[in-house]
Amino acid sequence: MTSPPAAEPPAAVPPAREPPAAEPEDPPLRVSTLELFFDLVFVFTITQLTTLLARNEVTLTGALKVVLVFGVLWWMYGAYAWLTNARTPSRTPERLLLLLGMAGFLIIGMTLPYAFSRRTDGIALGLGYLLVVAVHAGLYVRLNRSILRVVPFNASAAVLVILAGAIGGVAGYWLWACALAVLVFSPLIVPQSRFRISPAHFVERHGAVIIIVLGESVADIGLGAAGHPVTWTVLVCAVLGLVLAAVLWWTYFGVGDDERAEAAFNAAPEESRPALALSAYFYAYVPMLLGIVALSAGIKVAMQHPGLTLPYRPCLALAGGMALFLGGDVLFRRALGIAPLRYRGIAAGVCLIALPVGVTLSAAVEIGLLAVIGAGALLLEGWSEPPDTVEP
Repeated sequence: MTSPPAAEPPAAVPPAREPPAAEPEDPPLRVSTLELFFDLVFVFTITQLTTLLARNEVTLTGALKVVLVFGVLWWMYGAYAWLTNARTPSRTPERLLLLLGMAGFLIIGMTLPYAFSRRTDGIALGLGYLLVVAVHAGLYVRLNRSILRVVPFNASAAVLVILAGAIGGVAGYWLWACALAVLVFSPLIVPQSRFRISPAHFVERHGAVIIIVLGESVADIGLGAAGHPVTWTVLVCAVLGLVLAAVLWWTYFGVGDDERAEAAFNAAPEESRPALALSAYFYAYVPMLLGIVALSAGIKVAMQHPGLTLPYRPCLALAGGMALFLGGDVLFRRALGIAPLRYRGIAAGVCLIALPVGVTLSAAVEIGLLAVIGAGALLLEGWSEPPDTVEP
């Protein structure tokens, strides 16, 4: 008598998997014209920071205002860059909402010059920031519900900015600092790996911001010279300012850092790209863009007194601005594994020796010396070590 065949063991049931947090539909390949329009409005707020710094003659208080405001605004600009990186705003409701977000940045820019001295302006700035936060949340939640973990931090920062405008004084500065701290430290609490980065679009979008801000710095040359007779001294100072802006462009674009940044993103695992984006395009971009703001403020003051010596504060804005840009560029390259770094790092320190030149000789000579220092670093870099990209 034969025994019955042994029963086959039941097939193993695969464990349930959590659906992906973010599945962007139609990730953008290129930056749209609407995004560039958005960037122009955002950069208007950056030019207001330049005006604020130039008007306050680069005081410690003025510099503190610029750092606090820029940090908070840059966070939300980055938030919109991540939003449009997930999907191009091609539908009419999305475009209208993005335009509404632009209106929020416009309100911020208009109220910024007196936000720390007039309560009505300070409150209006905070309400404009709240509008920026609300529009961003409404657009992003349709693409990735993980944004709901980030919204409380953004909204809390907006409330703190509104309170800072209403209270004013020293307490207002502390509230601005708290708002910035809430945003900067939020990635330590909310995992960024649930978001996705499209490298080509992300790199192009942030490169466009650098270009626009550099263009505004050139516009500040003309604004600073407004009302002055066009003498040889004015022309030389203006051309030197343009040369310095060109050196900044060459530092970032002329050696292909944007292309190598894209390659570094593509080489990184997808889940680690958000952390890479934060390190390179948020934290490292802060000193780079603040450096351009400080340089623009210094050049604007120099153009009002062409060929003359200046007090140490505008000269510090020039030398410190160049040092900030180069130092931020070193952080940017380090985050992405782009080599070499040493010549730019050395040049950032050497820039500070240009400060006494502007005080004792003339601001024009200081501007020219800063351009020589930046160009010299690039020449040494090209001669000694061909540019290379390593794995981050």
